[in-house]
Amino acid sequence: MTVGHHLQEFHGLPVFDFPAEDARVELPDAAAVAWRISSPTYCDPGDEQWGPLFERFLKTVDTGRVRAVVVGGWNEAYETSSAGIVTALIAANNRLTGLEAVFLGDMGSEDCEISWIVQSDVTPLLAAYPTLREFAVRGGTGLVFPSIRHTGLETLVVEAGGLGAEVVRGIVGSDLPALEKLELWLGTDEYGGDSTAEDLAPLLSGSSFPALRSLGLCNSVIQDAVAAAVAGAPVVARIERLDLSMGVLTDEGAAALLDGQPLTHLVHLDLSHHFLSEAMGERVLAALTPYGVTVDLDGAQEPEDDGDGGVYRYVAVAE
Repeated sequence: MTVGHHLQEFHGLPVFDFPAEDARVELPDAAAVAWRISSPTYCDPGDEQWGPLFERFLKTVDTGRVRAVVVGGWNEAYETSSAGIVTALIAANNRLTGLEAVFLGDMGSEDCEISWIVQSDVTPLLAAYPTLREFAVRGGTGLVFPSIRHTGLETLVVEAGGLGAEVVRGIVGSDLPALEKLELWLGTDEYGGDSTAEDLAPLLSGSSFPALRSLGLCNSVIQDAVAAAVAGAPVVARIERLDLSMGVLTDEGAAALLDGQPLTHLVHLDLSHHFLSEAMGERVLAALTPYGVTVDLDGAQEPEDDGDGGVYRYVAVAE
């Protein structure tokens, strides 16, 4: 996923923006699209705000056939949390009876920078939709995610410029027996990303998420430590797709990864946006591609001068 543009596809469906009240737009079949419901983050007096827009959506669309909802912007998302959005979605659970997927916070930087988006406790939403299969949330500020049990969730994605340790521990400590894909953007401590590799222990031990096949631990300033932890992690033996992209991965982390358990069973390894030397990149490819592993090494980065005689390395998405 990218934070530069609004989603074009979600849950395997094209995203369709629910239109403004005065727009003359033919609506698609309710089950054929992911419905994006979004109001301006900077609302003018005449703008329809998110709550009334959602109510009109519920009255207009065949809600029993809606499969996916994408929540875009809401008024003053940089100051007002998503709690009201979560409450409104929960209240509609008796109408959105076929809902399979929710994305909460589909805002680009022109709407609201990722680390300015104010989230809330999103787990009541999961509890209200026990058949939900996919959930994604963008923004770590104010995000609360205590450990939960949900038997239907197959995909969980949390995108942040900084993901708090308590949130990380809540997620990896959850009971999600159907979860096949987990993607966490750990971020940087500058924006609240204060988790450590040790916080990932329940996940990496393999004791959590028995159905997991795709793991992303992305966008981390401590990517070398994460890679070293992954190198010896029992969970990796049953992972098909491993994503360590977008972070501050250097030769040290890549070497630890290669010197750990075999990765030749992987289908795909994503290391894009990295700080690897050309020689280390060639070593990674030589170790894995002969076994049919596709490796993404796009986005090689160069350290920047920090102004104090040292160098500065950066994650792909921070503010």
